[in-house]
Amino acid sequence: MNAPNKAGAAEGGTKRFLAKRDAILAAAADAINEQSAKGMTFADVARRVGLNTTSVTYYFKRKEDLAAAAFEQTLEKLKEMLGEALREPTPERRVARYLAINFERLAAIARGEAKALAILSDLRAMDGDMKRDLLAGWREVFRLTRSLWGSEGSRAETDLRGARAHVLLENTFWLTVWLTRYEIDEYPRVEARLMEVFTHGFAAPGARWQPHLLDLVHDDAEPGREAFLLAATRLINELGYRGASVQKIASELNVTKGSFYHHLDAKDELVIACYKRSFDIIADTQRLAEERGGSYWDRLENIMATLLDVQFSERGPLLRTTALSGLPPREREVMIDRSNRIARRYAGMLADGIAEGSIRAIDPLVASQAMMAMQNAAFDMRKWASTMPRDRAVAFYASTLAYGLFDDRVLSD
Repeated sequence: MNAPNKAGAAEGGTKRFLAKRDAILAAAADAINEQSAKGMTFADVARRVGLNTTSVTYYFKRKEDLAAAAFEQTLEKLKEMLGEALREPTPERRVARYLAINFERLAAIARGEAKALAILSDLRAMDGDMKRDLLAGWREVFRLTRSLWGSEGSRAETDLRGARAHVLLENTFWLTVWLTRYEIDEYPRVEARLMEVFTHGFAAPGARWQPHLLDLVHDDAEPGREAFLLAATRLINELGYRGASVQKIASELNVTKGSFYHHLDAKDELVIACYKRSFDIIADTQRLAEERGGSYWDRLENIMATLLDVQFSERGPLLRTTALSGLPPREREVMIDRSNRIARRYAGMLADGIAEGSIRAIDPLVASQAMMAMQNAAFDMRKWASTMPRDRAVAFYASTLAYGLFDDRVLSD
């Protein structure tokens, strides 16, 4: 009998090690997506891969190390996808390729042929050097996405590319929320319809950006509660549901933890109250736009401008849907149902606008989800918006869906 090949044995051991590590990372990604990075536990990850907790700690010493590795894997995959898209010759072809890669990946996941990646919404809840390194990786992803439109040009062109990059990324992240409503064999059609919105926008030819900011009045009956919910919303958006502790929220307002429990009985109740405030603002904006009248393009541009103005101002922000992963299942379903009703109202307005002629002939269900992604994520662009007049920031950001990702008319409006 021949003696064992030590090199082959070492290679086999390395392959087994990497395979097990990849399985642990995939399980961690699922746990993060369901419970957030702070809510993930070694015990849950071990159960998902059929190991004991000690075996998981052989690969990752701390839970934070495992979460960071899962986020790093997502960032590396995004860079790989963007690198492939950047090989295309034009911005339109690059965006189309990047979108196609995302749909191909989600179809493979739906068929059980690939594993989901960790959602990056909890990235800012990490601490110290890990957070610094992960944010540096995220900034590189953003720069690569912005370069899909090129790198030369004026400051205004760079600002517009930044808005386009953010809306494209957020829409591809948002796909996991609503794409499951379609059969897998429909994915190519949905991809084509979304690319139509990205290419041409939903405003009919000749439409100009001339919005009217709607007069939102949203006062809570209990004095001080509105300020409390606003501070909580900002922290939850920045740090995630579990990262924004009661102590941090109280400190933000320079009050005691006792004051928190004066307003709300529990943290879950806080998130629900923040969601209700945000959804009420969106629904009030939709209602006010309907009451003001005008064409459906007029109504939709007024809604977009008003909500983006809220997101970019001290009146904002609205709570991001990423906080849903921290809620109990029943409460989460109630909040998702409210979000879906808002999206359906957008779809109805788009459909009526198509019939009227003020909205381009697009798929209203797909376009409404693109609108939800845009308004939901605008909070992250507050710093970007602060570098220019507010109305310009709103116009640049809204133009990404109003006119599409390749129309520069907003630069001269």
